[in-house]
Amino acid sequence: MTDPAEIDVTIVDGYVDEPAHFGVPPYISTYPRYTAGALVDAGVPRERITYHTIDALREEQTRWRDVEDADLLIYVGGMTVPGKYVGGTPAEPDEVRRIAWTAEGVSMIGGPVRFGVGEANEGASETARDDLDFDFLAMADVEAAAYDLVHDGLEGFEDRYRGVPEETRWAKQGAFVVEQHPNHPEYILAELETSRGCPYRCSFCTEPMYGDPDFRPPESVVDEVAALADHGVSDFRLGRQADILAYGGDGEAPNPDALRELYSGIREVAPDLDTLHLDNMNPITVVKWPEKSREGIRTIAEHNTPGDTAAFGLESADPLVQDENNLNVSAEECFRAVKIVNEEAGWRPGGDPETAPNFGSDASPRLPKLLPGINLVHGLKGERAETFEHNKAFLQRVYDEGLLLRRVNIRQVMAFEGTDMADTGAEIAHDHKQQFKQYKSEVRETIDNPMLERVAPPGTVLPDVHLEYHEDGYTFGRQLGTYPLLVGIPGERDLGRTIDVAVTDHGYRSVSGVPYPLDLNAASMDELTEIPGIGKQTAGNILVDRPHESVGEVAPDAELDRFVTVENKPSAD
Repeated sequence: MTDPAEIDVTIVDGYVDEPAHFGVPPYISTYPRYTAGALVDAGVPRERITYHTIDALREEQTRWRDVEDADLLIYVGGMTVPGKYVGGTPAEPDEVRRIAWTAEGVSMIGGPVRFGVGEANEGASETARDDLDFDFLAMADVEAAAYDLVHDGLEGFEDRYRGVPEETRWAKQGAFVVEQHPNHPEYILAELETSRGCPYRCSFCTEPMYGDPDFRPPESVVDEVAALADHGVSDFRLGRQADILAYGGDGEAPNPDALRELYSGIREVAPDLDTLHLDNMNPITVVKWPEKSREGIRTIAEHNTPGDTAAFGLESADPLVQDENNLNVSAEECFRAVKIVNEEAGWRPGGDPETAPNFGSDASPRLPKLLPGINLVHGLKGERAETFEHNKAFLQRVYDEGLLLRRVNIRQVMAFEGTDMADTGAEIAHDHKQQFKQYKSEVRETIDNPMLERVAPPGTVLPDVHLEYHEDGYTFGRQLGTYPLLVGIPGERDLGRTIDVAVTDHGYRSVSGVPYPLDLNAASMDELTEIPGIGKQTAGNILVDRPHESVGEVAPDAELDRFVTVENKPSAD
């Protein structure tokens, strides 16, 4: 019998992306944290648990010794929705195999990888799970498997799901592992779980495989936040649930009191948090229980941080596709839900809630507190040429009505074993590939670009933009949060820094900007010409005539005060 106190464990995080769970940096998912907590609960000392991301293994080959030498190697990962990632690159199947081949001790693999393995960023790709050469595959909760495997002397386990009491313990006990993440402490966002499972049975989704929702009590989540805050985390996302409005209820109807207890509790234990965002909100909940939903949405907007997004799973605006895939909300219902969220949470800090979505009186507005996002999935059963037209018409209606959407996510279905789309999804997606590309491009031009300008007009301030990479003479960065905007800033600046940025222009899904506030007496030519209303000639004059005493003397009609200030004024002499 192996003594847990004598076991060295290495956890490798290959990253996860699920319908209701995200874990690609700067996010850290629940999987490695809960697995570490389960190991501690089983008797493994914290100092014997090592955590590496797949990117850390790529960047520093010496870390592979921790994989080779561990008595127990646990790999967590798996992508069940397609995506494109900036902060990290999910593990590819060949890399996962290398981990198994390198490990000389007992090896186990778990997480959403149990649904299948595919190439990262491929959309409707091959998802059959190959033999990856691990000793054990956890076909239920990897953290429960880790606990049982260690508890039973590394000899085996029965697949099972952990309950809320175990989750509550493991979430607190495993919080320490965040300190081993390469992004800690400045640029890491902890994904928080309020529930798993879904009462609805959409044809393509893996979330119902977890069963009906099983909610954690508020104190369980709040204690996890407190533990993470104790280990230096200040950014959080309630992303691990199918519908935040249903939290603490029967799985479908809203429970505003439970939401209030949850959100106020988080704010109490982490009063200095920098980010508090969410992910999924079911639009059918909003329209079925509008008054309770409005109350819950107001509570969220009271306690969250600006730029939050409630992802709405419309999936398709085509009635035929909705019917054939058990989709639970119609286009008309989703439109009403979009309108309600705009009315209750589309206001901007510093502005006037009565004037949302306008700026109000603040000269340096922020992003709205909470806006809906729309998820559209293609390759579903019944998809036809008219499907693309239905979707475009829905988005155009939202725009024409003057409403705001934070994000439109268009993707092709990944057809996993165990879902209704397993046999047909890839074929349908392939047949409509050319039409899909043309339609996606059209939505980016006609909806995304003008909508983004409406959501973040010139002068909108984005605090705490983390600078990530250089490209074509610009430095690109993002805020921490749900679906953060990619921001391009002229010039090559030191990476890893965090700066405030004022928006100057818009792409399809990104913005350009300048540091905020920009000193008129120190700004570069490139920075000045980035500002709306300042051309090369005016920018040149500003440089030549420095120093300036006031903003107004430079370009009185350009509303420069939204972007610049005057420092280093000329002396009285």
